[in-house]
Amino acid sequence: MFIDLKTAIKRLSEKDNIVILLHQFPDGDTIGCGYSLYFALKKLGKTARVECCDKIGDRYSYITENVIFEDFEPEFVVAVDVALLGSKSDEYKQIDLCIDHHGSNCGYATETYVDASAAAACEIIYEVVKELNGEVDLNGATALYTGISTDTGCFKFTNTTAKTHRIAADLMDLGANFGEINRIMFETNSKARIEVETKALNTLKYACDGKVAIMTITKEMRKTSGAEDSELEGITSLPRTIEGVVLGLTIRERDNVNICKVSARSHAPIDASEFCSNFGGGGHARAGGCEIAAPVEETFEKLVEVAEKMLKEAGLY
Repeated sequence: MFIDLKTAIKRLSEKDNIVILLHQFPDGDTIGCGYSLYFALKKLGKTARVECCDKIGDRYSYITENVIFEDFEPEFVVAVDVALLGSKSDEYKQIDLCIDHHGSNCGYATETYVDASAAAACEIIYEVVKELNGEVDLNGATALYTGISTDTGCFKFTNTTAKTHRIAADLMDLGANFGEINRIMFETNSKARIEVETKALNTLKYACDGKVAIMTITKEMRKTSGAEDSELEGITSLPRTIEGVVLGLTIRERDNVNICKVSARSHAPIDASEFCSNFGGGGHARAGGCEIAAPVEETFEKLVEVAEKMLKEAGLY
């Protein structure tokens, strides 16, 4: 059932022993949502914890370092900014509440609030925290600014709105160290990340007269470099930056046999979410994701087939 934001806030204020779930391959937005909500619930005296099926990158330690994991029997489970729960969907069969900004959200939770106009789910959680606590504290401001900054590409993506800037300005006024956050998120990479990026760029292939660029990150690349998935955040945007490309795709070979995660980044008029929906995924107009149960070569062929169809329909090929 889809609900309004007021109802979602009411549920959170009424419940206790709350587990907050992040999506797999956690990025700044889901982490910012989860921990800012956690801080807000703790200020209300509630018992809560944040969980994710994948490791949260060390680069986010400035948000997570002082959080203590609490062991309790969950009474209420909320998912934030969630497209795919990963293994947590097996552990938690019922998600009581989902707060999200993905227009492709299918309403898997008992109750769901979606605002697809929000540039980041952290914009929604900002409103939630203000209603719950009356104000956003420094910890919350730091987490929320991180989510908004990363999901807008440091405010340069087309999802950025005037409201986005107003919220970010408020978080800066509340003490979020925006300069340091942006340095960590956008100007700092591990050596392992650079090694993977270099190798991945060498796999670039083009389709549809150069309008589609496809890059591959293999298991072997990650293994030999020692790079963790959390270090590869943002790498999927590279194919879209190539001149003339309207659809950039990154195939990431999973550790599981013959399973590939695909990230799509697009320019108008190609809808990345629509593209990924052909494979059971979703997302936003300019960014989407899906998983394909096939080896890399077969995955590549499937992607090109759908890309050609969409570009022909759009009159681009």
